[in-house]
Formats: sequence, C-alpha cells, structure tokens
Amino acid sequence: MVFDMKRNMIFKNLSQDKLLGRKRCIAFHEAGHATAIFLNNKARNLPPVSFQILFKDLNGESEKDIMVYQVAQNDCIARVKGGRSIESLPYSAEVLAQKAVERNNDHAVAFEVDIINLLIGPLAEAKHIAYIDDELFNHQLVNLNALENYGGSSDLKLVDEYLQRLSTCKQQQRKKLDELFTVAFDFINDRANWAAISKLAHYILDSNKSIISCEEVAMLFEH
Repeated sequence: MVFDMKRNMIFKNLSQDKLLGRKRCIAFHEAGHATAIFLNNKARNLPPVSFQILFKDLNGESEKDIMVYQVAQNDCIARVKGGRSIESLPYSAEVLAQKAVERNNDHAVAFEVDIINLLIGPLAEAKHIAYIDDELFNHQLVNLNALENYGGSSDLKLVDEYLQRLSTCKQQQRKKLDELFTVAFDFINDRANWAAISKLAHYILDSNKSIISCEEVAMLFEH
C-alpha cells in the first residue's frame, strides 16, 4: 500500500515535470514569434502590427489530454493571432512584384519579414530544448526539415503559402526559403535578441495569462 502510494507520487511528479517542460517549450516558441514581430518590423522600418499571444488553459489537464488536443488542433495549444504585415496574400508572383513597385519595395520587405518571423517561433523552441539538454544548436543539427519537431507544422504550412505566391518554381521557392531560414537563424543566435525572447518567455510563464497583447510585449521590452 505504501509502495503503491510512493509509486503513484513518483509518476505524478514525472507527469507534472513533463507538463511544465512542455509549457516552457510553448512559451519559448510563441515568445520567439512575438519578439521577432516586434523587433524585425522595427529594424526594417515597417509599420508596427497588432497581435495577441493566445494560450489554451493547460492547468489541471493531463499530459495525455494535452497530446490529444495537440493532434486534434494541429499543435495549436498556443498561437500568435495577427502580427503579419501582409494580411491578405497576393494571388500570384506578378501581383506581388507589382505591389512591391507601387510601395517602393516595402511590400517585398514585409513579405520576407513575415516568413522570417514565422520561422523564428520553432527555432526559438529548438534552441531552448538544445540549451536544456546541453546540446549544440546549429544549422546542421536544426535544419528546415527538423522544425516540424518543434511545433512548426502550422508555421511551415503558412510559410509554404507565402512561397507559392512568390514563384511557381520549386527551386526558386527552396532557394528563397533557405535564404530566409539563415536570416531567422542569425536572429536567434544574436545575444540581445535571445535575451529578449527569454525575457518574454519567462513573462509568459510567470503571468500564466491566456491572452497577452502586443502592448504588453512592447511595455516589457521598453523596460
């Protein structure tokens, strides 16, 4: 009887540790995406965009229930709502090029920044896991194909929609994606950017809110 109680306590603690670890991964993923939106738009002189970080309440749910929910909802326990400079994607590469000309290339810059920001989310989660596991974090170990292992399925799906508007040529799409992935990787490896991501991730975990506004994110970084 006493042994069973101890065993159950051990299993309960292990489950809680896994749940906390999952929460941390989610926090770093969404913190990476939100930080990128805030800092990249600012760095590229793009207009600020409104966004919210939304979380499903995980309190009181088992690890099994969370995994079932993830599968059913395409891994969207948390997401950034809004935050894209281009809310409506152009129908074709020709329309994209025309809009870039009309807006002095700002539209083309915004198009690429949106893709970079989407890639930074799963990369932030990957770097956090690498740090926890005391492993290296580089292009060879974490490539584009690996991002699906870090909650990147929905991000990559949206990135693919962007690339299809860029060109019908798969080779050109891949070349552009590789280029922007390198930019996203460099953003993550910048010490100041990583410090900002970590700061927001810890704020997410400590506040335990279901909604965090872009105004809160701005205020956090300004202080």
